[in-house]
Amino acid sequence: MATKAPEFQATALEAIPKIASLARGQFRTHKTKNVEWRKTQLRKLYWALEDFKPQLVEALKSDLGKSSFEALLTEVDWVKKDCMWMLDHLDSFVKDQKLGSPDVPATYSIMNFRVKKEPLGTVLIIGPYNYPIQLLLCPLVGAIAAGCTAVLKPSELTPACAMWTKELIEKRLDSGSFSVVNGAIPETNALMAEKWDKIFFTGSAQVGSIIAQKAAQTLTPVVLELGGKNPAFITKNCGNLALAARRLLWGKTQNAGQVCMSQNYVLIDKDLVPTFIEFLKVAYKDMFPNGAKASPDLSRIVNKRHFHRIKKMLDDTQGKIVMGGELDESELYIEPTAVLVNSVNDSMMQEESFGPIFSIYPVNTLDEALNIANLIHKTPLSLFTFVLNEMTSGGATINDGFFHGAVNTVPFGGVGDSGWGAYRGKASFDSFTHFRTIAETPGWAEKLIRVRYMPYDFKALAFLNRLTEKSPNFDRSGKVIKGFGYWIKFLFGLGGKSAKGAFLRWLVVLVAHYMYTNRS
Repeated sequence: MATKAPEFQATALEAIPKIASLARGQFRTHKTKNVEWRKTQLRKLYWALEDFKPQLVEALKSDLGKSSFEALLTEVDWVKKDCMWMLDHLDSFVKDQKLGSPDVPATYSIMNFRVKKEPLGTVLIIGPYNYPIQLLLCPLVGAIAAGCTAVLKPSELTPACAMWTKELIEKRLDSGSFSVVNGAIPETNALMAEKWDKIFFTGSAQVGSIIAQKAAQTLTPVVLELGGKNPAFITKNCGNLALAARRLLWGKTQNAGQVCMSQNYVLIDKDLVPTFIEFLKVAYKDMFPNGAKASPDLSRIVNKRHFHRIKKMLDDTQGKIVMGGELDESELYIEPTAVLVNSVNDSMMQEESFGPIFSIYPVNTLDEALNIANLIHKTPLSLFTFVLNEMTSGGATINDGFFHGAVNTVPFGGVGDSGWGAYRGKASFDSFTHFRTIAETPGWAEKLIRVRYMPYDFKALAFLNRLTEKSPNFDRSGKVIKGFGYWIKFLFGLGGKSAKGAFLRWLVVLVAHYMYTNRS
């Protein structure tokens, strides 16, 4: 099979309603509810990725200048591992969840309460350009596992990846159940005109708000994986400044910094700034001994529009470039660049770089740093620090750059205006699943539920309350009352806060007693 991608071709607008209708029709056959069918699709996707690996690696090089190492590590092999992990755990995910104590009172235990995991239906997945394989197909893994049918919309900014993805999906997976629509704004608008059971969008906050508004018109739930102006904090307590510099520089070099989780700026104690900059230069030299431009590992910016967007941030800054700064439009090359700034209004602080550039802002105190970070973006997608309680973010990494997003089996998502919802690992399955609560009321239980029928009987209500209500252990001011019952529980539980804790403490006591009485 040739590795050069077919010429990019947008899907005909008139074909899009038929594609969506076919996907909905396939879901209505109920074949996707069969767990073995889902597993078969995941296996087919795994082998499609393996068989199309040369084409996808070449496409990623063509679209983003991405090295084969990053193409495999962060794209193709990433999704393959996702398929394998989901196959290993799908049987446990789809099982009904029995509901007992503490969710269901003992009074109603005979009603056989349980949660059934059901697919949402037909979903639309819209992918971004920065990781055009991973961020489009990993949500698809979750959709397949949950039993949904799906239509995928790759980014038009990575045309080679989009065309190979279309061939990969439509030739290898169940026909009609999974389809790819290629194109730009007109094709996306046509897709948004269709009715979906969920929309999964990864991209900019600007486009995400448009998606959310359109989805709201039909009460369609959405997952939004957006971005943000992510802060990194370095305080006087930093134990290894050289390591901090190396790890933060890594965050702006992978995929040429076109990573929604990488830091936009570093808030650093002013006394550490000179040393930190020197360590950045050392880390740069270690990563790029012959210079970044000559490195076979550094990606390029996706297109000229984004090249000029990043260049404008550097052109408009009032700060000082302390590392990097070289640009070459003919290659869409931007050198990893650090800029020392002294104003929160600087272009390097106010704009999301989404590229290999970041700012360094000296601060006097941690409180000052937190105030600045909250002023710039209150709910970023990521933050890198040891102070977790003072800021809200989608995720956080301590002593590193975005490692919370570097493992494909743990939940990942934003908060506030950096995103809604999460996926990866079990969260991917959950994202496309309806958790349906089911109860079965036996015919012989009629006397037990007599209380609900008219004419109402307050004696029956009082009896029900005695069975289901719990007396508060606190007063009207919210203070816990440590009465007789509390101390009895404390004494017999040896201070344990749960039955398990009490059991373990008693076990320790009994073992200690046994050893003492049987000592030689």
